[in-house]
Amino acid sequence: MSDQEELKQHFAQRVIHQAREVLEVWQQLQRSEWNDSCRSALADANQRLRKFAERFDQTEHQLLAIGIEDCLGDISDNRGRLSSNTIATLSQLVYRLARTGLRHGDPRGQSAYVPPLSKPVYIALGDNQRARHVVRQLEFFSMNAQAFASDSEFRAAMHERHPAAIVMDVDFNGPGEGLQLAERIQQGLEEKLPLIFFSHQETDTPMRLAAVRAGGLEFFTGTIDASCLLEKIEIFTRTAHYEPFRVLIIDDSRAQATHTERVLNNAGIITQTLNEPIQAINYLAEFQPDLIILDMYMPECMGTELAKVIRQHERYVSVPIIYLSAEDDLDKQLDAMNEGGDDFLTKPIKPSHLIATVRTRAERARSLKARIVRDSLTGLYNHTHSLQLLEDASSRARRDGQPLCFAMIDIDHFKKVNDTYGHPMGDRVIKSLALFLKQRLRKTDHIGRYGGEEFAVVMPDTTVQNAVKVLDEIRERFAEIRYPAQPFDLFCTFSCGIAEFTPDAEIKSLTQQADEALYSAKRAGRNRVEWFRPSQD
Repeated sequence: MSDQEELKQHFAQRVIHQAREVLEVWQQLQRSEWNDSCRSALADANQRLRKFAERFDQTEHQLLAIGIEDCLGDISDNRGRLSSNTIATLSQLVYRLARTGLRHGDPRGQSAYVPPLSKPVYIALGDNQRARHVVRQLEFFSMNAQAFASDSEFRAAMHERHPAAIVMDVDFNGPGEGLQLAERIQQGLEEKLPLIFFSHQETDTPMRLAAVRAGGLEFFTGTIDASCLLEKIEIFTRTAHYEPFRVLIIDDSRAQATHTERVLNNAGIITQTLNEPIQAINYLAEFQPDLIILDMYMPECMGTELAKVIRQHERYVSVPIIYLSAEDDLDKQLDAMNEGGDDFLTKPIKPSHLIATVRTRAERARSLKARIVRDSLTGLYNHTHSLQLLEDASSRARRDGQPLCFAMIDIDHFKKVNDTYGHPMGDRVIKSLALFLKQRLRKTDHIGRYGGEEFAVVMPDTTVQNAVKVLDEIRERFAEIRYPAQPFDLFCTFSCGIAEFTPDAEIKSLTQQADEALYSAKRAGRNRVEWFRPSQD
């Protein structure tokens, strides 16, 4: 590497460091209500980012900083109030900021996603060899981790620097010692560290209770899967892309709806208000809320009647409905909750109470939905939900006149992998590709496990040329992964077929076209990306 390239990379890292400060402030804001001091902290960090980006000629960071600055200006112009549009724009800018930077250890120096963790993850397992293996797996996916062989090493590291998260064996340094060590290090900390516990053996309830009391957020037993661990760490450290909750407010009173909207906006929650309840189903399909706030008494229909109508649509059966009404008769409140509601809040209500209820209900609903619509092995969307997401994306593409691509990916010679190395190795390859796709595709792309060793990717706002370029680059990198095994190490490849959406196309024909392109790639020798051309029809 030349001196000029080294200097350029040094400048880039300085800017990335400042970008992480912006991200850390943003993460803190998601846990509380926005106020002047919060906005000031974000503005100060962003101003430093813009200054560094301009000084070191980092155009992308500079433009993102300007965008964040504009959003903060809009908030000031709106008398310090956030709007749904501003929240959505800020969230997208922060997401793009989290995707910038150079991947650690990437020999090609490609621009890619760097998790916004300025601190490492500490791994304290009784089996140090296993701990070092976990570290290597996490580092492969660009997460900085550090393993410890003894209690003294761990304490010394804690004295020098607090980590982003800790993975702790309950028996680290002796039976039950890990639990006690974790409890001691959390004492006196103003903000508790995210703690994930591990045990070689399946544990009983008292052990898990002790882990919870020691500050444990998650408990792994038997083995530690890198992809599951990575996902949990990203959630607990807020490095995963923060998608603001979306709440549909249905209230015939414009004044009450506006008040509720402002309270929720101030907590970084995107809202849409509807004063004509008869249009609710159309709004649900378009807005796709995480939660519905519903008035009890409205001229056109009762809130309980509307809740019944909403629950008749299978797609909205699990969306939480919170009644917000002046009704204070407990029996009537209970009757309303039996009619499709999940909670009942009485007006007037404290803003903090409303925000806490909405966040708790929406978070739980998202978690439940993730379990229902995701594949258990990979954590990707299942076959049915992948097609639903494709249908939603095609409707938006048709309405907005934007490009859309659908890709199908199939691991080459997968039966041979299972036959030669066994099904556990086959599962490992499937999970590896799933995590690889999640790391390298945009968060706006939808990745699903279509079945067996086959994957599906919905790529909004993407031309077929760009889809081919992105997926071909991923194909090349995936082929470089080595899986240590006997009698010899394993390398895997995949083939990919892509179809581009046209306004007159049906979903069924789009999936068939992607499937045809995939088989073209297979017939042409595998380990390649092909796209459907109309002449193939």
